[in-house]
Amino acid sequence: MTQIPDWLTEGYPELRAAPPWVMQEMIESQPDLLEQIATTSDTAALALLLKGSGPHHTVGCGTSEHASLAVAEILTEAGTPVTSLQAFEASLSPPAAGSVTGISHSGSTWATNEALRAARAAGRATGVITAGPQRAASTHADGVLATPVEDASWCHTVGYTSPIAAALALAATLSQLEIAPGTVRDLVAAGVAVRAQATAVAEQLADAGQIILVGSGADRIAARELTLKIEEASYLPSAMRDLETFLHGHLPACDDSTGLVLIHADRRASQRRTDRGSQLLTAARRVGIRTAAITTGGLPADQLSAGSIDAPSTEELPAAAAALLGTAAPLQWLAHELAIARGTNPDLIRRDQASYREAADSYE
Repeated sequence: MTQIPDWLTEGYPELRAAPPWVMQEMIESQPDLLEQIATTSDTAALALLLKGSGPHHTVGCGTSEHASLAVAEILTEAGTPVTSLQAFEASLSPPAAGSVTGISHSGSTWATNEALRAARAAGRATGVITAGPQRAASTHADGVLATPVEDASWCHTVGYTSPIAAALALAATLSQLEIAPGTVRDLVAAGVAVRAQATAVAEQLADAGQIILVGSGADRIAARELTLKIEEASYLPSAMRDLETFLHGHLPACDDSTGLVLIHADRRASQRRTDRGSQLLTAARRVGIRTAAITTGGLPADQLSAGSIDAPSTEELPAAAAALLGTAAPLQWLAHELAIARGTNPDLIRRDQASYREAADSYE
């Protein structure tokens, strides 16, 4: 009989001794889930809020902060300008006008709830996109958009993608965007299908001393999310850099112990992004960096020493949504496969170890 450890209290992910991890099942669940959210969500309350006087803002923390950035990017491209703010900073200084929408997967994130509380106290309209509508965030919100599935792994996957799909649903309501049936499902399913490519790249990067994640445009959001996913899943130190920023002073800290992954999927200004990304890869290879990409194509294969992962694309969705949904499963697989290669459990984000569990308890 397996003994249940004392620390495994209610709310923890399922404890498994070996793969398949819960994270894998969450990644694989996304095609149908995100199709459902994008095409059937009840957007009425948040759409009404976003039709009101602006400026409009989103807030979030962790994976939900990256989802907040994605929601703002998608809605802005669709014609409703939205700015993403970090939740704690917004709680200290709420916007002087307009609305604040929290992105809170659990509905119980302290800083996000504080931002909503402060915004409401200042007279702002508030909303929330959450998989936990029964929790505290909704008590601070004038409008709620509920997503149907809460992550069963603490290395969140649907916590990132569910708000992205919800933003598509909102864009359809606000701007008459038409989402053909199956478009979201097919795009995400194509990303789920690239696991073997992610495995090959992970094997090349697993013993690196650090991983640098790089992107431009909407791909900057995906690079931020991959940075978090790698550190949560495999404990490998990682950092995000904007494409141009990396070329201005960061190379001296890198060598052949460094891995670099360029995310390259935003089709806006595609040729300029491709050209600059190719120059970055050339420079990185010159100093021995192990280079890889999550890409829709166009990058020089001879500069990708650690390989590449295909990101699916579609012209049927606006550019930001297509890039963010197309890169989601590939980046999640890369983080998952790094955990496999390094022998870590991504589901518990190291809280099976007392010091990390106690550290989290000190601020959550």
